[in-house]
Amino acid sequence: MDTLLLARLQFATTTSIHFLFVVVTLGLVTLLVGMQTAWVLTGNPKWERLTRYWGQLYVINYVLGIATGIVMEFQFGLNWSGLSRYVGNVFGAPLAIETLVAFFLESTFLGMWIFGWHRLGKGVHLALLWGVAITAYASAFWIMVANSWLQHPVGYEVRDGIAHLTDFGALLSNPSLGMAFGHVVSAALLVGGMLMAAVSAWHLIRRTPDFVLFRTSLRIGLVTSALAISLVQGFGFAQFGPVGGVQPTKFGGQSPEAQALIADWTTRFGPGDYTPPVLASVGLGFMILIGFTLGCVWLLLPLLFRDWIIRLRFPLWLVLLALPLPFVAVILGWIAREVGRQPWVAYGLLPTEQAVSPVGAPVMLASLIGFSLLLGTLAVTNWVLLARHAARGAVDPALGRPPAPPSESTHPEPALV
Repeated sequence: MDTLLLARLQFATTTSIHFLFVVVTLGLVTLLVGMQTAWVLTGNPKWERLTRYWGQLYVINYVLGIATGIVMEFQFGLNWSGLSRYVGNVFGAPLAIETLVAFFLESTFLGMWIFGWHRLGKGVHLALLWGVAITAYASAFWIMVANSWLQHPVGYEVRDGIAHLTDFGALLSNPSLGMAFGHVVSAALLVGGMLMAAVSAWHLIRRTPDFVLFRTSLRIGLVTSALAISLVQGFGFAQFGPVGGVQPTKFGGQSPEAQALIADWTTRFGPGDYTPPVLASVGLGFMILIGFTLGCVWLLLPLLFRDWIIRLRFPLWLVLLALPLPFVAVILGWIAREVGRQPWVAYGLLPTEQAVSPVGAPVMLASLIGFSLLLGTLAVTNWVLLARHAARGAVDPALGRPPAPPSESTHPEPALV
């Protein structure tokens, strides 16, 4: 098999799995901030129970997601040494910032939040969760800065065959960044909202004792999903303007701008097929279809605010069965964005075939199988643990459980002589 194809399959597999962890993490932490803030402001124990219950699911997803992110870092050096060597001075800068933010600040805040229950004041404990959320958004931002540079290289110059960063501000004002970042964040909110709504719907279908509690989380999830899908659609369609300006070949190649760019590339890099695979357009089409389907969540809002409708169960089954749709949509969106850049790793600057490491196909195949099995195991483990802890309900989640009082000693005190 072709080494380049195996490397691309490996990157697609590992990135897709990791992305699923990311959107759940980013979506849930936003909802957690809202629930714990409500608890601190109102003192209502309902919000504490909701924070502990959903926080436990968040922590499970976060811990296993970290492991998938480490694999992502390894790939750049192992499989894409041409990318690291040629554009590492530019592409590596936002990635380094993201690593510091995610693995140091975010993880530190989260660890203190997990072990700070009943040890820190409510205000300090809430501030830690706000820190987790802010650093999570910062991490996503810097990842999108790096990705947007690959979509539209700016602020660099090539010296001695290596790209060097000359204008850091240009990375932050990249026309392919703003709307894409908003699209990713709103997609994460959609995933988090639909996950919360679907789990709550499942408990309400089963008639668990905590009807009021899960009715509240159902409403939070549905309102979040309804608002998020509108943002997803807005940011998604708003990208067509910038994409057409900086990547005229992305979804076609028949425009005069695209033809002129292809002619220039043919002169610089030699003859070849510079139009992206049709998979990019297919992914985009199905993503838009799912987006419009999920827009129907607005129709459920008036229904699920009536308790007698909730007890009919039919709307709850609709919410539960819709849970896979946002996950499928985010993967299709990633395919449309990344495959649409082909045959370039850095658009118009570095062809994909020049970025892959010079290793044999058997080695790359072994790497593909090994990483796929590892990340697949982590993904299955994550969903099994999430399902198991979600099914237990919010009676007494382990996260935030008050410490047990010290037991009385059954042995008499030694007599003093």
